[in-house]
Amino acid sequence: MRIIKRLNLFILKSFLPLFAMTFFIVLFIVLMQFLWKYIDDLVGKGLSMGVLGELFFYAAVSMVPMALPLAILLASLMTFGNFGEKFELTAMKASGISLLKVMRPLIIFIGFIAVGAFFFQNDVLPKAQVKMWTLLFSMRQKSPELEIPEGTFYDQIPGYNLFVKHKDKETGMLYDMMIYDISRGGDNATILLSDSARLAFTPDMRYLYLHLFTGEQFENLRDQSNLDRNVPFRRETFKDKEVLIKFDANFNRLDEDGMRRQYVGKNIAELRATIDSVGRRVDSIGRNYAAELRHTSFPALRGDQSGSGDTQSKSGISEVSGKKDKPSAVKEVNIDSLITSLDAQRQAAVFDAAKNLSRRRSGELQFRADDMAAEKKTIRRHEIELLKKYTLSVACLVFFFIGAPLGAIIRKGGLGTPLVISVLLFLVYYIFDNTGYKMARDGHWPVWFGMWLSSFILIPLGCYVTIKAMNDSSVFDRDRYVNFFNRLLGRRQARSVRAKEVIINDISVDEAIKRLGGLKEDVVAFLTRYSRRQSYFDYWIKGYDMNDIRRIGVTTDDEVEYLTDCRDPFVVNKLTEFPVIAPLWVYAPSKHKWLSYLMIVIFPIGIPVWLFGLDAQSKLKGDMRRVVAACDVETELLQKMQS
Repeated sequence: MRIIKRLNLFILKSFLPLFAMTFFIVLFIVLMQFLWKYIDDLVGKGLSMGVLGELFFYAAVSMVPMALPLAILLASLMTFGNFGEKFELTAMKASGISLLKVMRPLIIFIGFIAVGAFFFQNDVLPKAQVKMWTLLFSMRQKSPELEIPEGTFYDQIPGYNLFVKHKDKETGMLYDMMIYDISRGGDNATILLSDSARLAFTPDMRYLYLHLFTGEQFENLRDQSNLDRNVPFRRETFKDKEVLIKFDANFNRLDEDGMRRQYVGKNIAELRATIDSVGRRVDSIGRNYAAELRHTSFPALRGDQSGSGDTQSKSGISEVSGKKDKPSAVKEVNIDSLITSLDAQRQAAVFDAAKNLSRRRSGELQFRADDMAAEKKTIRRHEIELLKKYTLSVACLVFFFIGAPLGAIIRKGGLGTPLVISVLLFLVYYIFDNTGYKMARDGHWPVWFGMWLSSFILIPLGCYVTIKAMNDSSVFDRDRYVNFFNRLLGRRQARSVRAKEVIINDISVDEAIKRLGGLKEDVVAFLTRYSRRQSYFDYWIKGYDMNDIRRIGVTTDDEVEYLTDCRDPFVVNKLTEFPVIAPLWVYAPSKHKWLSYLMIVIFPIGIPVWLFGLDAQSKLKGDMRRVVAACDVETELLQKMQS
């Protein structure tokens, strides 16, 4: 029992530093991504370091839901990868401790993190997001820092364009300055030219103060006489002039109440209350619209186009009684005969009235549809934010049950392989999570399905790798997958033979020669049976006998294994000339008659497979001939040994 406690403490001590390191690294990366995204709103505003630091703090808190699952995945991969690489996990299993018992302290720890993540999402994150977005919108509305360049027009002051030819950085004087005041419109522009000027802000930082020296002012006076062709203007020469331009350089924080009423600033109780209230409003509006449509009559095709309704039209097109929910009988008429009975003037009037009515009703219905769509979108956004409170906790558990078993399977510690696998898995999670979010936000999928899509996909993966790790399955055995694809593609394998340093049992030369002779006879019989190339129909109906190929392959491997005990190095070296005979699917592609006939009929697929199979069969017969030649060479060498 004491060993178990020490083991739990050892596992926690191994995991916690890696988890803290990876969490802050990932958080820093996502924070840099946030900075890169909103850099244009922050640069050139003259913001203090305190304000920027406050924004980055709240942004870092808001990025925790993205950084936490990836940190858990990477830390668990690295921890159990280190255990496997240093054979510590093997020692634990040899002591009778299963993988689940090894994971148990971390499961409990991740469980506490998942619970904490839920309360973080519900209580802390809404407040952080409110402050972050309020600060960001306040920064967007702040005027840029005043820095007039030389030789170009500066247009960052609303309603003004400023041009300075030269600046004296030591004295702050501006030379050859032009000011275009277009705040009253381009037709009423005021232009000021000055040989020199000095620029400053008023004490309250709300106005730009310009002290101009020796210049002229040109002002258009179009407003005084809008009917005159000749527009009057005023020209003024001055030696000393002062100009005030409204330019608020202060940083003004917006009120947080507006952002707090948005879905990002609400907890679970507030989100549910909003969903219920908006849902009741949508239902009420829908019922009112439905009742209005049921009780709306259409105007008659006559001169009176009032559109009011409970009167019988002359034409008898429609009639709806004024009683609620009890429409009266509708008199059916032949509309074509009714229209043709009218003269041309009346027909044109009827068509115009119908067209105007259709446009008006279409506009009304479109407005109502847009109004309902906006309300439903509000519900969806609140439902999405509500489900986000739970998805982070589930994601933490899922990523742990993926990372820890994977680390135990791949047995690679450090930061290289775990980082690659973590990034790939997180990309899969992020793609499906973002896709589900957008489809749910736009109303294409149900909200619950879109928000749980990534979990639905990753939970089976977590269960699969956990089961494989508990059973010590070689999920990531490279040779296993290489051999599988080689068999699938019909590729041959090269034989590898290693000379034994110590030979315990010497071979019998007579027995070896006898076995080589039997192998040669089987191969020759096979080549004789399949001496001709198979036709398209024979290939799909018969193919090669897979049992014979499998038996020859096993016999060849046994003979090679037997001859490796030979003390003659020439005999052992020649064993590499025996090819590997494997029963590939292309030699007999179909075991079922119905599938064979189906592929014969579907010749656009059957013919390419047949051609590919003929090439593989030809290579197989070449390998068989190499077996015959190798048998002859080995037999000759053994006979020399015997003599």
